Amino acid sequence: MKIDAFHYVQLGTAYRGLQPVPDEEVIDLYGGTQHIPLYQMSGFYGKGPSIKQFMDIFSLPEMALLSCVVDHFLGHGLEFDQEHLYKDVTDAIRDVHVKGLMYQWIERDMEKYILRGDETFAVLSRLVDHGKQLFLITNSPFSFVDKGMRHMVGPDWRQLFDVVIVQADKPSFFTDPRKPFRKLDEKGSLQWDRITRLEKGKIYRQGNLFDFLRLTEWRGPRVLYFGDHLYSDLADLMLRHGWRTGAIIPELEREIHIINTEQYMHSLTWQQALTGLLERMQTYQDAESRQVLAAWMKERQELRCITKALFNAQFGSIFRTFHNPTYFSRRLVRFSDLYMASLSCLLNYRVDFTFYPRRTPLQHEAPLWMDQLCTGCMKTPFLSDMAHIR
Repeated sequence: MKIDAFHYVQLGTAYRGLQPVPDEEVIDLYGGTQHIPLYQMSGFYGKGPSIKQFMDIFSLPEMALLSCVVDHFLGHGLEFDQEHLYKDVTDAIRDVHVKGLMYQWIERDMEKYILRGDETFAVLSRLVDHGKQLFLITNSPFSFVDKGMRHMVGPDWRQLFDVVIVQADKPSFFTDPRKPFRKLDEKGSLQWDRITRLEKGKIYRQGNLFDFLRLTEWRGPRVLYFGDHLYSDLADLMLRHGWRTGAIIPELEREIHIINTEQYMHSLTWQQALTGLLERMQTYQDAESRQVLAAWMKERQELRCITKALFNAQFGSIFRTFHNPTYFSRRLVRFSDLYMASLSCLLNYRVDFTFYPRRTPLQHEAPLWMDQLCTGCMKTPFLSDMAHIR
């Protein structure tokens, strides 16, 4: 199911297996409300006592697998314990990673699974040309990283990075100071010498952020770190170490395309207008006004469903429920300074470009410039009344 930033389930997005759960049943399951108590919600790393937050690209097949298995059991009348099923599926997925099976399958057909990275190479080389120091920290083994980067960037990819760390074991890499760095030779075998500095062109395994900071002296907001997982990559770096962070959200490309369609813009503008009319109409209590109010409420709800389906028929946008930000959006804003569809988006900006945060009006503030009149920032979107404000 899909949850907003305030822990409310978006009705129409709860599924049991592959079948939607009726709104009335969802409300009944949570004691007559759509709200999920804080103690059931995800913890810092997205894993709560009874709810897990799926929020990276690996989540798509995991959710699909869980849904299909549940649907199979339900469809065949098989009794099962949900916790056992979840644990068995997640253990199987973990084994595919730990045993290296996924890496083997991908390496057999690089062209199918890994895109060539001409734009990625352009970003990295431009940063290097402008005197930036680059580093790579990944949980993948060196053999996989080397083959993948050769395929994407080229045989000299290691020359782009000042430090390369593989099998880092994130997120514990950022929090556990006990694991030392070890150097790998050209064949990928572990060396025994003590690591007193991190050298360009060498490959290091595991280690920890505290030694990394001590050996490189790269600290605070001078460092910009990109990752595709808010918890495993970005949260600790922003909150504990003050690094700047950039989140890579591939789904953003499709969502921006939809937002720029005429159908979406028309639907959203009319929703905002209806919301303003509904707020005003509440002051009239005669029978005719109440009838009009009911008709507008129905139309607004229909528009919300249409807008949701533009993104995804089951769940809508990953960034919004009907009007509130999703729980994912809230964490995204909390743990990232920037977010983008891919690293190549940086090619649209100069290396010395500064991103200034927008001043979003609070609920008690009126917007002072026209572009905010149509962005959903306003609580009461009386567009015609506010049109004179610049």
